[in-house]
Amino acid sequence: MTTVADVIVKTLEAAGVERCYGIPGDTLNHITDAIRTSGIRWVHVRHEEAGGFAAGADAMLTGKLAACAGSCGPGSLHFINGLFESHRNRAPVVLIASQIVRDELGFDFPQEVDFKAVYASCSVFCEEIRTPEQARRMTAMAAQAALAKRGVAVLIVPADVSSAKAADEPDFAVHRAAPVIRPADAELDRLAAALNSGRRIAIYGGSGCEQAHDAVVALAERLRAPVVRTSRAKDFLEHDNPFDVGMTGIFGSESGYHALVSCDVLLLLGCDFAWRQFYPEKATILQIDLDGTHLGRRHPVDVGVVGDIAPSLDALLPRITPRDDNAFLDECLDHHRKAQAAQAKHATVGKGGAIHPQYLTQTISRHAAPDAVFTADGGSPMVWSLRHIAATGQNRTVVSLTHGTMANAMPQALGAKAAFPDRQVIALSGDGGLAMMLGDLLTAVQEKLPIKVVVFNNGALDFVEIEQKVEGLLDAYTELVNPDFARVAEAIGFSGRRVERAEDLEAAVQAWLQEPGPALLDVVTDRYELVMPPAVKPGQVAGMALYSAKAVLGGRGREVVGIIRNLIA
Repeated sequence: MTTVADVIVKTLEAAGVERCYGIPGDTLNHITDAIRTSGIRWVHVRHEEAGGFAAGADAMLTGKLAACAGSCGPGSLHFINGLFESHRNRAPVVLIASQIVRDELGFDFPQEVDFKAVYASCSVFCEEIRTPEQARRMTAMAAQAALAKRGVAVLIVPADVSSAKAADEPDFAVHRAAPVIRPADAELDRLAAALNSGRRIAIYGGSGCEQAHDAVVALAERLRAPVVRTSRAKDFLEHDNPFDVGMTGIFGSESGYHALVSCDVLLLLGCDFAWRQFYPEKATILQIDLDGTHLGRRHPVDVGVVGDIAPSLDALLPRITPRDDNAFLDECLDHHRKAQAAQAKHATVGKGGAIHPQYLTQTISRHAAPDAVFTADGGSPMVWSLRHIAATGQNRTVVSLTHGTMANAMPQALGAKAAFPDRQVIALSGDGGLAMMLGDLLTAVQEKLPIKVVVFNNGALDFVEIEQKVEGLLDAYTELVNPDFARVAEAIGFSGRRVERAEDLEAAVQAWLQEPGPALLDVVTDRYELVMPPAVKPGQVAGMALYSAKAVLGGRGREVVGIIRNLIA
């Protein structure tokens, strides 16, 4: 007998699903049995949240549909944070949220959860399959919504529906449309007129530039304009770009900030950067974005048009008058060289052999494969990865930006490795983040996913401490009593190494990356290293001064000395 579960799985497989992440159980049993006889690989995670992260990284990097599946009640509920992250990364993922039988819905039955209410805010599609006759069509529509709208789709499947005999209904295919969208000629003329009249022109590129590297560089060359990028655009615009002047925002550099705040015309390309204080106060702002709802969402714009970045720039370029004035470009490139030199100062061995996290990150970057996939936990590992992992045009970076969660790096590395078994996958994990999802190191062993995990072990929730200090507060409740993570990893089945001295780091990183199986490198890093924003405001200086005074009076002068040492190093 062909069951509804068989139909669901067959439809998802036809839509391109190759892997499904989850934990089996009761109401999911018919789904997992259908997966068992399909071509879809079941990746058995230890916590559903990890499955949500992993599926999102898989889908984000491959551009294909990934799936995850959970049992009723707590099982499917546990996916919520991992899928919120995946949805905000615009990753096409389908969650099969199995449900209690229909006759008991609405009676507060054990493990009953209203998944539609729970997942409505982090999905592009969320519907229940109520009858066998709906199964093919509803599954196809969920898959198509996830792919077309680039987000999470949720299929709620009661257990008595998944086990029922499939109805005799026609197949519903999943279609992947790929239209070419660009602004109208009149809109392009308006953009060109504004750009041609500018004197200090800057380009600000976001993740919408994924397929537009060459087009952006060609436009920058014609305009003699510096190119600033968002964090999401690192992989797409940093490499092979002589006009690159870095990122802006709290994680960026002084040079990126300078280019944006001192231009007189700013062209936004596929970026939806949220922090309004990093936009110029007095400039003509132009915006091209595929999503019309993003136009002027963060800051007022003078001209906003809808289009894919590459074809839009191809149509715009002939309208641009070539410039030969390099004054603003040279000014911004000079700032960029100085900003890079300032960052490089900290990517060295610290005083007394301390290990700067920047030095650790740059060492990994130097020895990693050119096409490595890097994931980084929210907090300081994310900042160090964005600043010190060199983009090659082949490697990829997966971090939690819009959602800003902890504990994403290691689970996302699992999904990346499952999707790309022949590529090196490196997770830059904070000690707090790794501890939060520690159990899923077991997934790497059980599923034979030889990821490489490095722990930035500074014994604290580092980013939280920085936030508290900037506000003039003494850090509270941020200290972590950590195990020797290398020994923990070895007990699980990883190769484990621990580094406490800078002089041992280089050899340890090389050996760690060369391990054939899953490997963990536990590195004791300098706790007093600050993440410095590109522009320090007076209130932040006052806050740090107030913290320093409180710390000294409270007998914690050694901490203040450590911070000052790193600031002047």
